[in-house]
Parts: sequence; C-alpha cells; structure tokens
Amino acid sequence: MTPANRFVLLYSAQFVVVGITLPFLPSVLAGHGLSPEQVGVALAVAAGVRLVAGPAGGRLADALGDARVLLVAGSALAALAACGFLLPAGFGLLLLVMALQGAAFAPVVPLTDALAVAASRAPASPSGGFDYARVRAAGSISFMLAAIAVGQAVALFGIQAAAWLLVAGFGATALAALALPAGPPRASRVVALGWAGFLAPLRIKAVRRLMLVSALIQGSHALYYGFGTLHWQAAGLGAGLIGGLWAVGVLAEVALFLWGKGLVARLGPVGLSLAAAGAGVLRWGVTALTVDPWLLVPAQMLHAASFGMQHLATMAVLGRVVPPAEAGTAQTLHASLGVGLWMGLLALACGPLYAAAGGAGFWAMAALCALAVPASLALGAALRRSP
Repeated sequence: MTPANRFVLLYSAQFVVVGITLPFLPSVLAGHGLSPEQVGVALAVAAGVRLVAGPAGGRLADALGDARVLLVAGSALAALAACGFLLPAGFGLLLLVMALQGAAFAPVVPLTDALAVAASRAPASPSGGFDYARVRAAGSISFMLAAIAVGQAVALFGIQAAAWLLVAGFGATALAALALPAGPPRASRVVALGWAGFLAPLRIKAVRRLMLVSALIQGSHALYYGFGTLHWQAAGLGAGLIGGLWAVGVLAEVALFLWGKGLVARLGPVGLSLAAAGAGVLRWGVTALTVDPWLLVPAQMLHAASFGMQHLATMAVLGRVVPPAEAGTAQTLHASLGVGLWMGLLALACGPLYAAAGGAGFWAMAALCALAVPASLALGAALRRSP
C-alpha cells in the first residue's frame, strides 16, 4: 500500500466512528434508560474531557516523537471503554465510559491530520507525497456511508447494533494506525511536557490569528448542527428531504476535496478563509430567509466552502508555520481551542437564540462569518511576516 492509501484506510476507519457517534450515540445512551437531561450531561462531560485531553495527547505525541503510538493506543483504549455501552450500565458507569472514550479518542483525528499533512508534503517517493485533500475526502465519504449503514443496522437489530459497530470502528482505527508509514527522522526529539512546550504553537502569531478565524467560521455552524433539522421539520419539510439536504452538504465537501486541488492552490490559505467566510454569510442568510428546498439545496452546497475550504486553509497554515516537532500539539490545540471550545459555547447560546428567533437566528451565524473577513485579512498579514 502507498502512504496515501494507508491514510485513506485510517481516515475511513476513524470517520466510521464519527458517523456512528454524532447521529446515534445519544440514542445509545437513551437506550440504557437515561433521561434527556442525563443524556445532555453525558455528552457535555465527554465534550469537556476532549477539550483537555486532545491538546494533552498532542503534546505527548510530540514529546514521544511518534504520533502513531498515540493513535494506536488512543483508539484501542477507546474501543475498550466503548465496551461499557454493551453492558447493562447505569448513569454513573456511562458517565465514566463517556469520559474515558472521549479522552482516549480526542487526539486521534487531529494527530492524523498532522501526520497526513506532513506526509503529503514529502517528495513523491515510497515515504510520502500526495494530495492531502483527496485523501481526507475518504473520511467524509466514510462518515456518510457509515451513517446510512448503521441506520439500517439499527432499524433491523435495535440501537445496540450501533454500540457494537462503534466498538468495531474504534478497533479498526487502531489497526489502521498500525499500518501508517514511518515519519521522517527528526534531528532532535522534544521532551518537555510543561506549559512552555504545551503553549509553544500559540507564540506564533499566525496560529493565534488562525484560531480566531476558525472559531468564527466553523463556530457559525453551531445553529445548523443543533437546530437545522428542527427548523426544517417545523417548516413542514419531510424527513427524507431533510436527510437529502444534509447529504448535499457532505457531497459538496467531498467534491471539493477530490477535485478542487487547482482552486485550492490558486486561492491559498487566506483566499480559502475569505471564500469560506463569504460563503458562510450567503449560506446562513439564505437559511434565515427561506425554507424553499430549491434555494436550500444550493445553500447547502456552500458547505464545501464554509466548512471544507476553512479546513483546508487550516491545514495549509499549520503545515507552513508550525515546526514539525510541534505539529501534533498545534493540531490538537486548534481542534480544541480554535473549534471545539467555541463550538460548545455557541451551541449553548444557540438554544436561547433559536427559542427566541427561530430561523432568523441564522443571521447571527452570518454575522460571525462577516467578522471572519477582517480576521482572515489579519491572518494574511501575519503569514506575510512569518519566516
């Protein structure tokens, strides 16, 4: 297998986990008898643990000098923790399961990104050199197929089928990580685990600017993720149509990753962020104004820009300005502080926002994307001053 195919395998395995967790994990918890309030507490505990465990895992990976160790160990431990969903567990045990699983798996996806970006930039040879976006597309495709397949399995065998498949997905991720190619040798190995090393990437101005841009653009998806389906259901759209609208967004993202290499190269990281911000303003503005499917479909296609282009911009910036010895720390810090923290805070704010404004709340999401325009220009200025 080529290095690209090994990363395709890894992304496919880990996004099976994501494709099960997002749609079905709340139902798995409810299937154990948890009330809606308890389900919310369990999800919040896992999210809080991930915010801390992700950067800690990234720092440890950089200290060890081999992120593959964390990928294999984290995925395997998450598989063991997820076995708790197969037991007749109560609320207390399920909280522990959620915390352990969240902590173990938190650094896996961002560390995979760090390794994939580094390998993609290597000269074309047996050890690397490939189009990162095309490889990353495997994750988006896997997410979509997993959600569909697991939905069918749940319909046939009940919600516990999702728990079994979740354990299998974690295990498959650990096995796929074992097959990753060895990274390039480093002249020196980072061993400091203190705050100085942990926060080292934040000393880079472009990284700080990038985190603000990501918080605004990726955070603007919070209302969509939390209340998009409810908004469309209240407007009378059917379940099949709503599922199709979500699928259109993912398909557009996949198309960008597979065939957008020329566009990505022409725009560069700042152009990608500006395009993502502009697309977000248009997408959320349309979503606020109408529930007409003929207008929502093209608006959903803008997911390729509002999410996909900002993701690719992030990979380009971190790959350019962060030293290889800090790549894992930077990726996990960005995932936690640049996206996860603000997504969580905005998700909390979106509840009262949607209750008060309904679909008009999407104008607030459009405003976040508008604010990302000057933030992206500031990112460009920081990149021009970077060595």
